[in-house]
Amino acid sequence: MLDASDSNDKQKNRKSRRRRNRSTGSNAQTAAKPNTLGIEGGHYTPLNSTQISQIDRAVYEILEKTGFSEAPPIVIETVTKAGGKLNRDNRLTFPASLLDKALHGLARHYTLYGQVAGHEMQMSGKHVHTGSGGAAPYVVDIDSGQYRDSTLKDLYDAARLVNSLDNIHFFSRSLVARDMPDEISLDINTAYASLSGCEKHAFIAATKPEHVEKIAQMCFIVAGSRENFLEKPFVSLNNNHVVSPLKFSADACGIMAEAARLGIPVHANSFGQLGASSPVTIAGTLAQNVAETLAGMVFAWLVNPDAKVIFGCRPMLTDLRTGGMTGGSGEQAQLMAATALMAQFYDLPNSCIAGATDSKLADAQSGYEKSLSVTLAAQAGSNAITQAAGTQGSLMGCALESYIIDNDMLGSILRSLSPLQIDETTLMTRDIDTIVRNEGHFLGHPQTLHRMQSDFLYPEIADRRTFEEWQADGSNDIRQVAKKKAREILSSQFPKHIPADIDDKLRALFDIRLPQFLMEKP
Repeated sequence: MLDASDSNDKQKNRKSRRRRNRSTGSNAQTAAKPNTLGIEGGHYTPLNSTQISQIDRAVYEILEKTGFSEAPPIVIETVTKAGGKLNRDNRLTFPASLLDKALHGLARHYTLYGQVAGHEMQMSGKHVHTGSGGAAPYVVDIDSGQYRDSTLKDLYDAARLVNSLDNIHFFSRSLVARDMPDEISLDINTAYASLSGCEKHAFIAATKPEHVEKIAQMCFIVAGSRENFLEKPFVSLNNNHVVSPLKFSADACGIMAEAARLGIPVHANSFGQLGASSPVTIAGTLAQNVAETLAGMVFAWLVNPDAKVIFGCRPMLTDLRTGGMTGGSGEQAQLMAATALMAQFYDLPNSCIAGATDSKLADAQSGYEKSLSVTLAAQAGSNAITQAAGTQGSLMGCALESYIIDNDMLGSILRSLSPLQIDETTLMTRDIDTIVRNEGHFLGHPQTLHRMQSDFLYPEIADRRTFEEWQADGSNDIRQVAKKKAREILSSQFPKHIPADIDDKLRALFDIRLPQFLMEKP
């Protein structure tokens, strides 16, 4: 057992090491900071090859025998012309031959871009990217801590935070601007706030098919031309084309067709809820949701064989005690990781949901639930993990301070994907032999000085100080620190990647409701 003097000695040694490390900081800065963008996952495999084949057979059976109800005319005409059939129950079915053709022809191995270089997302293989999301109707007010209706300014603020945080690689619409008077105002201003607030790739949405062309027009103006945008698309459309179980959404299918026609990448999303709108078993829910996802992808491919369509299989769990959706369970984490394996089986670019905590605030529950689900999705190799930052309350709320905390979390998770380097330079056997005979520590070794930045990603706000230093600084918990950091960013960071003349053109053509004075330093 340690006595007081032992404890004091250890604390003094820690402080001494900390001072030495700080003194070498200027040298260490010459090494590049680790980059977390697009690291490969794929180390976690909750399904083996036999199980994947079983699910695949079930998917084909569901598409060919059961099919979909309420298919709108555009889907019926497009799919039946290619070999699909309406059965006796007026359900639209997809024969195996059609699915085979689509899986062979769908676009693969492409890149989603930001408006500014350096944010490229490789939508292929097991490259992992993490982002925001949720489309929450409420925000946790950063000052009062109370839930309230979310606004367009809140959406713009969320985009600005994501723009400043290195480990959040894309901005997926986090909040619904509930102060917009109608659906067209919502769609146009959501696109504008997302594009002006964040230079990274943006996942946005449309509520009506006729709105897609207006969103496309905005994107083409920002890009300089339609051709520029098609070459490097910096926006994709989230689209829930089905209502589980196995029922098409007419408006969403129209939106998907318009996106495919115009060349906007589109996410074919399905949201079966285990035990409610999909089977109570993980295997059954996975099979149904994969079938629902692939049906949308086939339709978009038939509309435009060059369409960029993302496999958005996103089944969620139901807490069978309450009937409500739960995003923070171990089963949910396992289920979402399994969707990444199915996408890899079909070799399709994919996105998923992970980080949909049930906690209402950025507390310990939020931390462990998000960390578990995002880690498994990343380790499984999901290409785009949405809802990985900022969301609270089972996707019903968003907290601005959560982006700051989750950025730290995501950095640690993504660094855990990095392959270990084992060679002569890292084994350091000669250095070990020399140092144990002389200094007895590695603090001043050239490798230590060089690699302290190149090999380690340090947290932005997580506290690694001694408890004496923490207490002397006010004993703040991570939420207090995160709120302070969020306020600092929001008071100083106003992105200007869209030139003023382009912004003026957008405001002249569209009913932009975000005042310019809110987009500048006071």
